[in-house]
Amino acid sequence: MSFVKTLTHSQMPVTSTSVWKIALLSGISRSLDYLPAAGWRGPVPLHHRVVVPLGKRAVIGWVIGERDHSSLDPDQLRPCERVLDPEPLLDSETVSLIQWTAHYYHHPLGRVLATAIPAPLRRGGHADVPHMPHWQLTRAGQAQDHAGVRGTRLQALLALLRAHPTGMSSGQLATALPNYREPLRRAVDRGWVEDAPAPPRPVIDPVFAQSPHTLNPDQQHAVDTLQTTRGFAPVVLEGVTGSGKTEVYLHALESALQAGRQALVLTPEIGLIPQLYRRLQARFGIPIASLHSGATERQRLHGWLAARDRHARIVLGTRSAVFTPLPELGLIVVDEEHDVAYKQEEGLRYSARDLALWRARHNAVPIILGSATPSLESFHRADRGDYRLLRLPLRTGEAQAPAIHLIDMRPYPAADGLSPPLLHAIKRELAQGGQAMLFQNRRGYAPMLRCRACGWIAGCAHCDARMTLHREPRRQDLLICHHCGFRRASPAACPECHQPALDILGMGTARIEEALRHHFPNACLARIDRDSTRRSGSLERLLDAAVRGEANLLIGTQMLAKGHHLPHLGLVAILDVDQGLYSPDFRASERMGQLVIQVAGRAGRESRRGTTWIQTHRPDHAWLRQLLDEGYAAFARSLLDERRQANWPPFSRLALLRAQASSVERALAFLAQIPNYGSPPPDVHLLGPVPAPMTRRAGAHRAQLLLMATSPAPLHHYLDRLIPQLSTLPQRSGVRWSLDVDPQDLF
Repeated sequence: MSFVKTLTHSQMPVTSTSVWKIALLSGISRSLDYLPAAGWRGPVPLHHRVVVPLGKRAVIGWVIGERDHSSLDPDQLRPCERVLDPEPLLDSETVSLIQWTAHYYHHPLGRVLATAIPAPLRRGGHADVPHMPHWQLTRAGQAQDHAGVRGTRLQALLALLRAHPTGMSSGQLATALPNYREPLRRAVDRGWVEDAPAPPRPVIDPVFAQSPHTLNPDQQHAVDTLQTTRGFAPVVLEGVTGSGKTEVYLHALESALQAGRQALVLTPEIGLIPQLYRRLQARFGIPIASLHSGATERQRLHGWLAARDRHARIVLGTRSAVFTPLPELGLIVVDEEHDVAYKQEEGLRYSARDLALWRARHNAVPIILGSATPSLESFHRADRGDYRLLRLPLRTGEAQAPAIHLIDMRPYPAADGLSPPLLHAIKRELAQGGQAMLFQNRRGYAPMLRCRACGWIAGCAHCDARMTLHREPRRQDLLICHHCGFRRASPAACPECHQPALDILGMGTARIEEALRHHFPNACLARIDRDSTRRSGSLERLLDAAVRGEANLLIGTQMLAKGHHLPHLGLVAILDVDQGLYSPDFRASERMGQLVIQVAGRAGRESRRGTTWIQTHRPDHAWLRQLLDEGYAAFARSLLDERRQANWPPFSRLALLRAQASSVERALAFLAQIPNYGSPPPDVHLLGPVPAPMTRRAGAHRAQLLLMATSPAPLHHYLDRLIPQLSTLPQRSGVRWSLDVDPQDLF
């Protein structure tokens, strides 16, 4: 651990009865009492990090209060070892955010802090800005003819630095040019690039690097509305794909920056950050902190501290960036606000969108919730008048909405998942020099391996789930569980009846890629899914090839479908829309509609009208027909009527209590005690307990209890009483439990 020296203050000492209340960042969930650090003089270091003894270990804690006594005997109290921070680690607004998050999600305060701060600070590292190289062209580099330099990546690096005469940090280079390290080393060795001092912070009223685009009337109305908005005022910006939502964001950001404020911009996927970062940097030319899991720990720490210390004027990031300290916060933008990726599904199960709304309310600043397919919750609040709804119904410029074609799959055999009409459409698109994208939200080669002789199905040894067949060229076929990660070699014969009659059933992205290479051998094909983008920089390289049109046939999962501007894309196909029509999850229809509109909108982004092809075995399904015939808004309001009748959110509030144990009976027994030890009030209903839909996962057996209430207050009052009792239940031994407030996935 990289601890700083113990701090001493020259003020009067606290009384000997002073006890510090410490929240630990890991381990024990409740706060603990400690004596002040030896030699400490001064007031309690509220909201400072400290090093405290826990058993035989030294751990990091956070001072959250002071008492004049403790329930422990004096000889049981141990002193803190060190105070790490000369000043409070966080400003008061961020402290309030962490406290509210802990209360709302009923999660230990110290663990919320651990989620909110960069990893080096969790380990006790220094909370000051480390040296970060700032790369700039030397005079020799400025005089160099970049076109004559060997190596495309080196050319790109030199061109990028020439476009940024004040230089770029390593983090900025990594965002704009993945795999920059090797060409940077070569440029430094040749004396073309140097680590120069970073420029001073620009004035708050910047001369923007790029002029704004001309707005159409709908965009202008949205911008005018936002520029006259003061205080907390949530705006739902519903804009069809290609309608110019980002340009509206940029105008709103410009107003905030000119007022001397900072801004937070959230996006659901790491793959969307490079493109948006480049637009922000080109437009404003000011320090931007890019915070996401693809950056190194050092880069994330530097960006976090730059935002906290008011140097970074814009924070762009994924889910966890919502916790970034922004002392001069003036605007929040949540792009693709409907996306489920904003909800954390492990540990602290928070919604970044909902925390962004809390921050906007707490700071009395505007917030923009942008999407082509707003969530039903946002639509409902707009209907009630809680949010302002602004619409961008038309694409910018000459772009037209794509023509949508339904393909009835019932007449066609399920050979390779590609119907003859779709193959013909792809052939025509490629022949015209266009680009085609196929969407299949299932990675791997095939979702099922089954014995034709005895019916055996390849299942996971640790989960109640089928294993997915993964097949890559020149590699052994593998069976992989997408739930726990267990893998084994694919058998040549059935392990039960020993017959070789194994059928490969279903289509994953890798199998569709194989079929496309067979049908279109001359196409330049790119597959974009989690398997093909594991290596650092691979996602950016594939997306760049797609944007430039070098890859003219694309196959991918949701990673490819979200938010990317593909100017050459003329055809989009959804290979299997039926999954969203049959799911028991009450949110499945909403997600199906969002998926169809989002994916379909990728086609025809420039002057040429695109086409969208949707393969289905239910072309007459009511939800699908309404979505395509009447549009997303009418579809969403029909779903809201259905939710109202069934009393599902947003007309109720949910919390899901999950338990896991060595047997499902033990997990159920634990949950079944709850009504006896914490009877719910009349407006809170307990549904269950029941075995989880996937009862066994990663070797643990799971059950769940759903809590439903008419409004948040009674639900949280009940949880406040219930949570402390869970550790005292008679049948708690061997059971682990977790709570998910506002769950997005009940299955």
